[in-house]
Amino acid sequence: MTETLLHRLLDATTWRAFDVDAEGRILAGHDASGSVQLVELRPTGAQVPLTKLDGAVHGRYVPGRRLVVVSHDAGGNERAQLSLLDPDAVTAPVGEDALTPLVHDPDHIHGLVEVLPTGEVVYTTNRRNGVDFDLVVRRIDDGSESVLYDGGGMVGAAAVSHDGTKALMTRPGRPALSSQILLLVGDTTTELTDADEHARYGGLQWLPGGEAAIVTSDSGRDHLGVAHLDVVTGTLTWLIVDDAHDVAGRLSPDGERILAITDEDGASRLAIHATDGTFLRDVALPPGLRDGVADFLTVPRWSPDATGLAITWTDPATPADVVLVDAERGRAAVVASSREPLADLAFVSPTSHGVPTPDGETVPCFVYAPETPSGSSVTIVHGGPEGQSVRSFSAIVQALVGDGHTVLVPNVRGSVGYGKRWYSLDDVDRRLDSVADLAALHAYLPRLGLDPARAALWGGSYGGYMVLAGLAFQPGLWAAGVDIVGISSLVTFLENTSAYRRAHREREYGSLERDREFLERASPLNRIGDVRAPLFVIHGANDPRVPLSEAEQVAAAVRGNGVEVEMVVYDDEGHGLAKRVNRLDAYPRAVAFLGRALRH
Repeated sequence: MTETLLHRLLDATTWRAFDVDAEGRILAGHDASGSVQLVELRPTGAQVPLTKLDGAVHGRYVPGRRLVVVSHDAGGNERAQLSLLDPDAVTAPVGEDALTPLVHDPDHIHGLVEVLPTGEVVYTTNRRNGVDFDLVVRRIDDGSESVLYDGGGMVGAAAVSHDGTKALMTRPGRPALSSQILLLVGDTTTELTDADEHARYGGLQWLPGGEAAIVTSDSGRDHLGVAHLDVVTGTLTWLIVDDAHDVAGRLSPDGERILAITDEDGASRLAIHATDGTFLRDVALPPGLRDGVADFLTVPRWSPDATGLAITWTDPATPADVVLVDAERGRAAVVASSREPLADLAFVSPTSHGVPTPDGETVPCFVYAPETPSGSSVTIVHGGPEGQSVRSFSAIVQALVGDGHTVLVPNVRGSVGYGKRWYSLDDVDRRLDSVADLAALHAYLPRLGLDPARAALWGGSYGGYMVLAGLAFQPGLWAAGVDIVGISSLVTFLENTSAYRRAHREREYGSLERDREFLERASPLNRIGDVRAPLFVIHGANDPRVPLSEAEQVAAAVRGNGVEVEMVVYDDEGHGLAKRVNRLDAYPRAVAFLGRALRH
């Protein structure tokens, strides 16, 4: 693949659906400027750009008013601030100085949760002590606030009842990747579920009347399903389940219907159900879209009249479109498309494989094969670790395939989307079992007709940890690695990450106090002397999750082995590359690096 074609792929713009108002206008995100900015999509077909801020932006409409709540940070530091914007007053995209501050404190995080019809904004913040997150409601008109929860930990999902008298929220449970539902009424907090239960709860949405809610959970099940929650008794009644797949649900504003999203091996299947769980109709994709993912970049948003939803859709040939679903007819139409500039290109879709491991497990894996394979391969590992590789657009995957590499995209143990048992198999002292899955993937390469001596690893965040672990713990298997904002030492990561992140992540990785010996043993940095494969490192200087020091120390250590290391750091980025100009700089260099390393 020529560098010009690679730049075309990386230069592809994406759309995101953030909200819908009563007049049919869609508040969207578009990254034509280089980072995601707000654009209003109007029923006339007009696309009106609203913002031109420094970092990525998202927002919500204020119901019943021509007003937008804007969430924005600075340079990827993830310290979100909340502001107000009148879209009718915008004649040209505005910067931060033209926004009206709503909740501003640049030293802390303010996560937008919901905007209520009462003119109140629900948000989470760690401003009290920098570690724990509180749940706060702020009135737009007078700036008064009330704290709904300040009991410690991170606030996950949250929902305020229609009359504003009570709220539901989740906070982390004690087992890894578990959560607990709390009911908040005045000054009283009631635990509706047990903190020791190994289960996930999310997608909290109140039903009219305020005595029940719809939730998505895997309580007592291996896979997620949609349930009715009685907030008086805490009883769950299952409405929409699939014993082989995860199902999530999005409730309509009138409480009459649910959009069910079923995850079938990394592809979304959409259907409309009644609130009692009765199936009503499937939702057909618009022409031109293929197996892909909804609710991957943003949460689907129902229109206020409950007739349709705006969703974000991505598939291997679609960077990300805004799609409007007609809930009455089960049809969908593309409202804002990302595909036209790439219409002349042929994109490869994956085939699905089950890769056996020595201990009897099977790793789900997508394989993207070029028309004429060169024999080389690149295995791309997702972040998380509780993430999932899905059938989405990836400029990197398509570029690598265009260069003749076969690309493997696995869901190693610890990944979500394949049940509770699978996502629990890498917790704490089982971390290296996940790393061992990389060796199983390498052993599978000859069955795909690939050369085991020309195999590389690529990954970001936790995927970057997996790259470094593969190179350090399996030095004879991998010919090169690309590490993006990755963890090089689980110990120094936990010591140096943001305080709120450490409190949250120790449940998954292990405690510095109790598990330090294992954390040292599972850290690539402690085996870095064994690394012999060349390494490419990408990091953002403002990363609040994985500090820049993780990249600096591993690059220095590998260079100390006399091994080639190329490292690029971006001063205006955080945990990943949010700005197109930086992606256009870093990724072609990384792809060219792999081309050299795998050319035998």
